[in-house]
Amino acid sequence: RKTDPQTKPPYRRRRYFRVQWKPSAIRVRDGNLILSNGRGNAPLVVPWRWEAPVLVELGWADSAYELRAVYSRPPVEPVTEGGVVGTDLGEVHLAVVHDGERTTIYNGRELRAKRQYQNKLKARLAAKLSRLQKGSRRWRKLQRSMRKQLRQLDHQIWDILHKQTTTLVSTLHASRVQTVVIGDVRDLRKRVDYGPAANQRIHQMVSGKVRWLITYKAERLGMRVELQDEAYTSQECPRCGCRHKPKGRVYTCPACEFRFHRDGVGAINIRRRYLGRGPVVGVMASPTGVRWHPHQCARVARDERERIPAL
Repeated sequence: RKTDPQTKPPYRRRRYFRVQWKPSAIRVRDGNLILSNGRGNAPLVVPWRWEAPVLVELGWADSAYELRAVYSRPPVEPVTEGGVVGTDLGEVHLAVVHDGERTTIYNGRELRAKRQYQNKLKARLAAKLSRLQKGSRRWRKLQRSMRKQLRQLDHQIWDILHKQTTTLVSTLHASRVQTVVIGDVRDLRKRVDYGPAANQRIHQMVSGKVRWLITYKAERLGMRVELQDEAYTSQECPRCGCRHKPKGRVYTCPACEFRFHRDGVGAINIRRRYLGRGPVVGVMASPTGVRWHPHQCARVARDERERIPAL
């Protein structure tokens, strides 16, 4: 850049670049994966007990290199008939699902606790780093400690997301659901301003990751996933259509006195709006809560139901 200001150097150093091998350079022989590096160069040999993948990638992952293998999957037979569920993604509860009769709440308080601790840890370590000389021995030691602790928290958060979404999708598949309708909250961050604390929670919502996890897991089981505009779904009464902004976790309609869980009302309206139906008639059954605990396996594994393939 000193000689040419217009030069655009790589974003990362070479050791962080990803190396890929395509099918013509991949062989499996005598329990070893042989990756060709071109004529005149020694191949990369890795012990391997699986069949040959269609693509192999070598990349940097936090603290070490990892080998990633990609396999082709046979086409999945789509579910031709079944029910439709509405799914409301939120900050307090990871997801609330309504299938027309039952409402299930997938609790996200453990995830919120991890995220809250992560924010406090970042603030505490940032305050310590600000008092140290950049590049000093103590500064480098604190940087290593911070990376290690934050990496552990990231792994715990991903573990919660994977197990909760696996339980959700497997339960829907066992209930013969054909279509999963998810409320579209992609533009939520742009149109709200509730103050620093609430804005931080909203901007750290994992709704995008949850939507992606639900989508690919549901599609692997032949289900269809659709997005639905969720404007006013948590404010509109499912019985009479009156709009009322609730306070607290229980929605109470001032016109017809309909009472239900706030996020459950959102899931009901998302499903109803997708189907193009009118107000719900009658009394809704109380929602069922699904709480996640550390070191808990997915419920689908304990019940020996059909596992989601390749998770």
